[in-house]
Amino acid sequence: MGSTSDKIKGAANEMAGKARQAVGKAVDNHEEQAKGAVQEAKGKIQVAKGNAKDAIKNFVDKA
Repeated sequence: MGSTSDKIKGAANEMAGKARQAVGKAVDNHEEQAKGAVQEAKGKIQVAKGNAKDAIKNFVDKA
């Protein structure tokens, strides 16, 4: 998976996780809130992975 793909999927997971948390909070469902938090964290990791790939590629290109 490319860096751009990681970033896009990560951002989508972040947004979905935030929405899931909001729904869980609205209906007072703590399990859904927790699942949303996990999904949001997964998205942040995916974005970071994409950024790391970009950094490595830029470093290699300069070498």
